[in-house]
Parts: sequence; C-alpha cells; structure tokens
Amino acid sequence: MGKTLTEKIILSHLIDGEPVKGSEIGIKIDRTLTQDATGTMAYLQFEAAGIPRVKTDLSVAYIDHNTLQTGFENADDHAYIRSAAKKFGLQYSRPGSGICHQVNLERFAVPGATLIGSDSHTPTAGGIGSLAFGAGGLDVAVAMGGGAYYITMPRVVGITLTGKLAPGVSAKDVILEVLRLLTVKGGVGKVIEYRGDGVSALSVPERAVITNMGAELGATSSIFPSDSRTKDFLTSQRRERDYTELFADTDAVYDEEYTIDLSRLAPLAACPHSPDNIKPVSELAGKKINQVCIGSCTNSSYRDLMTVAAILKGKTVAENVSLTVSPGSKQVLTMLAANGALADIIAAGARILESACGPCIGMGQSPETDGVSLRTFNRNFEGRSGTKSAQVYLVSPETAAFSAVAGAFAVPDTAYEIPEPEYFDINDNLIAAPATEADADTVEITRGPNIKPFPRNNALPDAITADVILKVGDNITTDHIMPAGAKILPLRSNIPAISEHCFTAVDPDFPKRAKAAGQGFIVGGVNYGQGSSREHAALAPLYLGIKAVVVVSFARIHKQNLVNNGILPLEFQNAADYDKIAQSDTLQLDGLGDLTSSEVLTLKNVTKGETYDVSLDVSPRGKKILKAGGLLNYISKTD
Repeated sequence: MGKTLTEKIILSHLIDGEPVKGSEIGIKIDRTLTQDATGTMAYLQFEAAGIPRVKTDLSVAYIDHNTLQTGFENADDHAYIRSAAKKFGLQYSRPGSGICHQVNLERFAVPGATLIGSDSHTPTAGGIGSLAFGAGGLDVAVAMGGGAYYITMPRVVGITLTGKLAPGVSAKDVILEVLRLLTVKGGVGKVIEYRGDGVSALSVPERAVITNMGAELGATSSIFPSDSRTKDFLTSQRRERDYTELFADTDAVYDEEYTIDLSRLAPLAACPHSPDNIKPVSELAGKKINQVCIGSCTNSSYRDLMTVAAILKGKTVAENVSLTVSPGSKQVLTMLAANGALADIIAAGARILESACGPCIGMGQSPETDGVSLRTFNRNFEGRSGTKSAQVYLVSPETAAFSAVAGAFAVPDTAYEIPEPEYFDINDNLIAAPATEADADTVEITRGPNIKPFPRNNALPDAITADVILKVGDNITTDHIMPAGAKILPLRSNIPAISEHCFTAVDPDFPKRAKAAGQGFIVGGVNYGQGSSREHAALAPLYLGIKAVVVVSFARIHKQNLVNNGILPLEFQNAADYDKIAQSDTLQLDGLGDLTSSEVLTLKNVTKGETYDVSLDVSPRGKKILKAGGLLNYISKTD
C-alpha cells in the first residue's frame, strides 16, 4: 500500500513510538521559528532547560507581532530575544524584516523538512512541501534543545484539486471553500494533504494561503507536494539547492477524500464571527463597508499585493472606506516600491503599514463602533479586531480591493495576470547571524524590568477539591482566554501582569475571583481553545490557580499547552453532563495518585451530590508530564 506525503515525511523523522493512527509518536524536528509575542517565553523556557546551544538544523527568532512601541515593554522584549538568539545560536529576523511565515517561505522553508513554530499558522510552510506544526513555546524550546516533538499520529485527508481558478477567484476562496466543507472542527487530529491536476495551477505563495488557514480547520498541519512550481519559486529566491521533488504515492490511501473543482468556485467571504461561516460574495454585494485591511501572514505576498495594485491603479478608495495595506516582508515592500506598484496603491488612498502582523492581532486599526471591516486575514473572532461590536469578514485581496473602491461588497470579476518574477529582490541584511559557539559565552542576555520568570506548577496532588471559577460555552478561542491587542500584547513576558486580563472578554471579574479562590476549575463546551497557539492561554490560568479544565472537546494545540503546564485537560464522557454543572459548584477529583493507569476519572459535584465520568485522553507520556506538574518539571526529572 502506498504512502501519503505526510506519512513519508513522518516516517523519515520518526524517533519514538509506532506510526499507528491515533497513537502518540515523537518526531525529529529540523527547524523552529518563534515570533516576539511568544518568543520571550520560549527562550526563558529554553534557558531554564539549561541547554547552551540550539541543536536544530536552523532556528529563527522573528520580530513581527509587538512592533507598536508605545512603552518600553515591546522594545525590551526585542532586546531580550535578540541577545538570546545571539547567544543560543538562532538567526534573528529584525523588526522590519517581515511577518515570520512570509519571510520563512521566502528565505528558509524547504520541502520535506519538519518545522514547529510558536505560532498556529506555522503550517504556512506546507505550501512549499514542509511538514510544519503550530505549537506552544515550551514544545519549541524542547525541540530547539534536540528533543522530539510529540503528536498523535494523524489521519490524513486527501483533497484533490481539479481545474483552474476563474477570473476574480483566488487561493483564499479555495481555503474558504474547504472551511465551508469541513468547519473549524473538521481538521482536528488530521493533516490536510492537497493533490491532483489543479495543484499545478497554483504557485507556491497561493498554496501557502491555503495551508496557512488550515489552522482554522483545527488541523495538525496542511501540505502540498513539491513539484516544478516549487522548484520555480525556490529558483526565483536563488535557493534552487533546497529543492527536492516530493509526492504521495499514486496508490496512497487517505482516511477521508474530497474533490474541489477550482473552476466552479466563486469569490467567498467568511462572515462574523467564525472562519467557517461562509457565504458567496454575490449574496453580500452592495452591503456598505467601513474598513478594508489587506495583509497578514495569509495574504501579503508579492503576488497578492501586485494584484491589489493592478485593481487600484487609477482609482480612488471610496470616501466611506479606510484602506490599509501591510506588505508581508521587506522583500515584498522593496519590490513594490521599485516597480511603481506601491505608488499606485498610495495614489488610490491606501494607508501603508509596516511589514508586520499589525491589525490581524488587534495591533492598531480597530474598526469604528459597529463597523463593517473586510480583511484578508485568517481569523474574525468577536472582538479580535479590538472593537467588540465590529462585523469582520474574511475575503480575498481581489474582493477586498474591488470593495474598497466600491464602498460596499463587490464581486471581483476581472483576471489580473501577475507573472512570477524570474528572480525576487534578495537582501537579507535584516537577518542577523548568531555568535559563533566559541564566542557565545561573551554574549550577555539583556533583561528589561518587564521580563519576569514564567510560572512553574507543582507536582499533581492525589486529589483536588475546588470551585468552578468560570463556565463558558462552545468554540471558546484563545482570544477569549488571553486577549491580544495593543494594550495586552506588551505584557507577554510578564505573566503576573497579563493574567489580570485572562478571560476578561468573557467575564471581567474572572482574575479577581480566581485569585481569591486560590485554585479552581474551568468548565467549557465544544472545541475549547481553538485559534492561536498562544501558550499564555495556559500560563495565565496556571498563575491564577486553575488545576483542571473540563470540557466537551478541546482544540489540539491548547490541549497540549495545558498538559505542558500541568493543568488537567478533562473531557465529559457524556456531553449532557456539561449542562448539569453551574459556575460556583464545588467539584472534587480523587485518585490522581494513580493517574498513569487511569483512562476515565470520576468527577464529583459536591454541591449537587452528583458524579460524572470524564476522560483524560492523553498518552502515557502526557500523564507523566501532568503528574510531574508540567513538561519542564518532567524533563528536569528524566534528565
């Protein structure tokens, strides 16, 4: 029986476990990336592990999230990361170099390599044929130290692409169609693998748009084959030496299969407040808008912005619309400036933002009250934009640009042929090399006053009795748990300070109530913890005394982050039991001393005199980590 591309890469990197679907495996990680919103904590954890030098083939620290410097905090984090990268052997992508996933695709990503990053959109590199995973910072720190990355052996979904995109339809519409088919929960425990004749019609940047938003499916990763289009892209980046042809076997067997005819797709939009709330743009045509934001790690490539420039050339943005454009990298911005496209964008009335994440993470450009904002981003969760009442839609660059001129939703219907450059402008002067190993001891780590030690849990007790501090519903995102935005992101290296904002978007009194209680439970519904990989969504609850989270189901990365920090991730055996528990009920868990042999635990509701069966669906290794009080404690014991 033939192998999928996913299976081939996993088997070539397997160092622990058996590759049986649903079982835990450990794989060798070739490369890592971090960004500054998660990087400070990852490097503090790497320091705590006591490893003097990274052991990966390549690790890169990017500055792209916290670039709005309204106080000393972000600049201090950058100084810390710069010095840590210099000392520990990482490349350092300076502010202005660009968004981590865009720069990685341009300058570093290679077919067949494994990559983990402390950002949920790390699978963007799947567009070039890398097997890439979003993870918590602690998992990245372990990988940098040479440790295996543990995942559940995934099921593989084969999506066959046929045909060619019609005028006005783009790669963004392809992934929105996949989200319509599978939903935000449809990729959990799976890798999405693309194949078929339609693949050859998509360039690497277009493929990267699709793999980027695989994160919104809850997928473990997404991947395209490495073919002649991949070789062309690498050659244009003067990296042809990195090319390797990679395909699934012709007789590969997939766990699920779908077919999408690209020629039948129409422009689509993800409506508020979920990436899978999909409607054709034609159904929204004429609806007035207030803001358009073009950019993010999803849609800020050279091809994307050249298309936008072609649409805007000679036109003016509608009076009722504020249009911003964020080039994805210095390379993209430089080339647009050199060929005149940037001038066309500016002349139309766009506001040019720096090459960074910016509005996508709520770092500026919050819409007006009740404003309708069209964004080429990947997430439209309620309040993520910085304005809770805003109505945020996710669309393609083509739809965004047409609509910005019209002042309302407009259906793009014109093809703009954007030739791929024979060679991109190559200038890596904003990527700083580390000190040599011989000189590493001379590098001093820079620590500003906002950089605090991360919290470490204690070993798991034999029993826990505590109140339900918070009960929430379905599809709680990491933005709900640990909000982003310009006011909160600068506190990422200060867990005591950032914990004051934990869950405040849901319940402003949660931090005060949790601290008063000393310890407690959180109860939630379906798909708890979807969205960003932000480890702070586990670290802040840990600091506030949360001992267990009991839900109907978890999103993958957040569940692992809870395990890594010693918080019990429990799931109701009977989903109806969720309704029986009220906030402030007192719950009791016994039998935790023999956790390694337990598959199902009994959760007692002391207040109501009831019991519920809850599963602890983690591997034997995961249970040992929980017993130790977290991954860092576990590593310290086993080392």
